[in-house]
Amino acid sequence: MLAGMSSKTLSAEIEKQIRRLCLNDFPCGNGSWRKEKDGTEAAETEDTDALLDLLSCPHSPWTYDESWSPQAPALRQLAVLAPERLHAAFIYNYFTTLRIVDKDVSVIDSGLLKFSKLEELVLSANKISEIPVENLPRTLKVLELRANRLSDLNRLTSQPPPHLRYLSLGSSSLGSHEDISNLTGRHWPQLVCLDLSDCEFQDQQVLMNALRTLPHLRTLVLEGNPFTLASCYPGFTLDSLPQLSYLDGSWISPEERQCFRGLAKMSDLIVDQASVSVRVGRMRGIPDPMMRAGNSTPDFPVVTYRYFITYEFLSHQTPVNLKFDSEPECEAAATAHVKEGCSSDADLPSSKTCEKETSKTDTRDQKEYTEGSCHDTAHVSRHSTSKLSWSECMDFSDTRTYNISDLRGLKRFLNQGFYLRIEEEKVLAWPAVSEDVKSSQTAKEKKGRKESAIKSGSTKDKSKDKKKKSVPELVQDTPVRRLLGSVHVPLQSLVKGGEKVDVLCGLGSLRVESEVEATQTLDKDLRKKIKEDKKKEDKRSKCRGGSRTGQRNTTASEGKEDGRKKSETDVLTGNSVELRVELEKWQSASEARQLLLPHQSS
Repeated sequence: MLAGMSSKTLSAEIEKQIRRLCLNDFPCGNGSWRKEKDGTEAAETEDTDALLDLLSCPHSPWTYDESWSPQAPALRQLAVLAPERLHAAFIYNYFTTLRIVDKDVSVIDSGLLKFSKLEELVLSANKISEIPVENLPRTLKVLELRANRLSDLNRLTSQPPPHLRYLSLGSSSLGSHEDISNLTGRHWPQLVCLDLSDCEFQDQQVLMNALRTLPHLRTLVLEGNPFTLASCYPGFTLDSLPQLSYLDGSWISPEERQCFRGLAKMSDLIVDQASVSVRVGRMRGIPDPMMRAGNSTPDFPVVTYRYFITYEFLSHQTPVNLKFDSEPECEAAATAHVKEGCSSDADLPSSKTCEKETSKTDTRDQKEYTEGSCHDTAHVSRHSTSKLSWSECMDFSDTRTYNISDLRGLKRFLNQGFYLRIEEEKVLAWPAVSEDVKSSQTAKEKKGRKESAIKSGSTKDKSKDKKKKSVPELVQDTPVRRLLGSVHVPLQSLVKGGEKVDVLCGLGSLRVESEVEATQTLDKDLRKKIKEDKKKEDKRSKCRGGSRTGQRNTTASEGKEDGRKKSETDVLTGNSVELRVELEKWQSASEARQLLLPHQSS
């Protein structure tokens, strides 16, 4: 009962618009403001031309919105010239076009049948879920139901208007095989223009088989459907419907039709699969990390910085037996520090210079992608580019192609867009210390500082020669990763008919370590390393009966560090990353044939 009370009927909205025309009020209708037919004038009368001017003058207070029907202004003029003709039946029969747009109409009631000469009915952007065909005038030639709540076409196709030539069903959830079965020539024998844009049709081949039966179809709009993302679109559609003149608002040239001739008859043609390539190019504007620490950095640890780009995209295959991460995305937390285990970085080079690594997709970061109450699920995986050492211009040249069969999931993903993230990886490397060296160092501590000073003086020259002869082996700590910034990349244009998004992404404000912070971090890492080594040595000394020496100095040093005021990170702008996201589209039937040859031979 509450639902019925909240519903808004179409006839009630039309009556409301007609009342707003004020056909019986000044300056329309019969009233004391009109001159008599015998020419006698009252004190306050207006001639007909003056009354008409009040209707058309843009600054007149008697001008109203008449865009809902082209017959509305003519009807108001008629109310000035011949008001005696405006009875109810005349008014209803006068309208041939009604445009009730975005008025929250939810019910098409029988009151619409009063408009017996209606030819065009536009009901876009309302809340209509069903079309009772028995309430539609049989004279209709144009019916626009775009952006409503249509879920099926069963009631509309039971006995549709026989002379309908234009039908718009775009921006709806239509897309089932039952909906396709209701789009045949048996239901729409006179249809010339059909708009199915922004729906959920995915089976292109079945849809083409149905539309092929429309004998007079010349104009078709399909962009925004999942199957339009496939590589064979629009070629497959053009070859399947040779009678078409316009597709997605563009005229079909004879040369274009010739290019795709024979495509629809190819055997083993994969119709419903999209191929998307993502290319990350050059990145600029990242400050030199070695300039942050200044000239007073210690020899050890050796610090290596590398940079890489990560993003998440639909995986080309459905992962099996994966545990999906349910944490929300962290685009807003651009300043967060992320520490990851070294299990995925076992191939890190041990030298100071970093070379380009092979890019890879981290399948451990695959997540389940859903939207609303949809039962279809797609899966996204995080992809990382190769890791590069710093330079003023870092060229990743990273290209990855995704072959996707879940076209509905791809459409939802492209409408949302995705995020590019720039990450910095810092690796600390320390000289490797053998067990024999550690034991000798412990023995030296037991003999006292004086003896160790004498021995250190006598072996000073020898240690220099030893350093010249051999470079110490370096052992790396667990890499520390830092999220410097992220940027959202909109991809809706690919759903709306575009084939490529080629942008220079500004990453916004990057948060990097300041010079003071970088120096403090190195000092802290050094003291931490010394403390860890000291603990190991003290543990061995305790086993031999020794004492824990030197810990007081370390603790005091740490207390001094804790008392320092850590400076905030620097915020830097003026950085950018080149990005290209491209939908693969076959340009001819011969190109598709060449791509099919390897599959047929295998």
